[in-house]
Amino acid sequence: MNDTLPLPLDCLIVGGGASGLTAAIYLARFRRNILLLDSGKSRLSLIPTSHNYPGFPEGINGRELLTRLNTQARQFGAAIKEGMVLSVAEGENGLLKIAFGETTVFSKTIILATGASDIAPVIKGFENALRSATLRYCPICDGFEAIGKKVGVLGSGTHGVKESIFISGYATDLTLISPQDRSSTTPLQINELANHGVKVIDGDVDEMVCENNQVIVRMRDSSTHVFDVLYSALGLNPNNELAQMLGLEQDDTGQIAVDEHMVTSLKNVFAIGDVAHGLNQISVATGQAAIAATAVHNMLNSFLKSTN
Repeated sequence: MNDTLPLPLDCLIVGGGASGLTAAIYLARFRRNILLLDSGKSRLSLIPTSHNYPGFPEGINGRELLTRLNTQARQFGAAIKEGMVLSVAEGENGLLKIAFGETTVFSKTIILATGASDIAPVIKGFENALRSATLRYCPICDGFEAIGKKVGVLGSGTHGVKESIFISGYATDLTLISPQDRSSTTPLQINELANHGVKVIDGDVDEMVCENNQVIVRMRDSSTHVFDVLYSALGLNPNNELAQMLGLEQDDTGQIAVDEHMVTSLKNVFAIGDVAHGLNQISVATGQAAIAATAVHNMLNSFLKSTN
């Protein structure tokens, strides 16, 4: 622990993605005593280029955006350390007790910015497809870039159907590849897909091969299909382990329930970004961070006044 950081902390931020780093920028500029712990697993680092983040008309690489935010936070004095929180609990005197590595710290507040993890397809070649941007996770982020292209969606059930219908507003040719049989999709959903011009292929994918800026999907039945872009619609798991330790309320997707100030069911615990209830977008995450950081600052000011 940095000896120059007085304890207890005003706020501990868990997560070094867009939301956590933005919260650090705000709290550092509020001259708060903070520490950000980063496990280095932000989903933002997987984005080759984002074209819908404001201020970058030519797009920006996810890792570059993280570097810029990290540099900005440090510039204003934010303490940032690599590490993973092992446990968090309510301590004495209203403080939160947080353990990471071999260190234990106490903090007046905590902001959970732990993000979420995409459910990755267990298919040979998917990592190469992801790196080449022929495999994508978020049509809200980059569906615009699929205009006029031949697009595949890997998914099944309601999630796969909804994502396919969303993308149908962009793609010229769209196919849903369902790794489960059609029993996972209702007749009404099949009709809805047909009404949106979505073809359906049942079966398991054996391999993805990237060639000439396209992805070749080889099925277990030896058939092949070629797409300009393939979207993985297998779902998302919020990284809510710390929320569970604290017994925080969650919605039916596992995202943490928050109020308009990003306060959870514990008044000194905040949640922002993909782990919090709301739309999973970079711009939303940074907006939530601004709200939460300001609420933390105001809460601490109110507490100080009440004790004087």
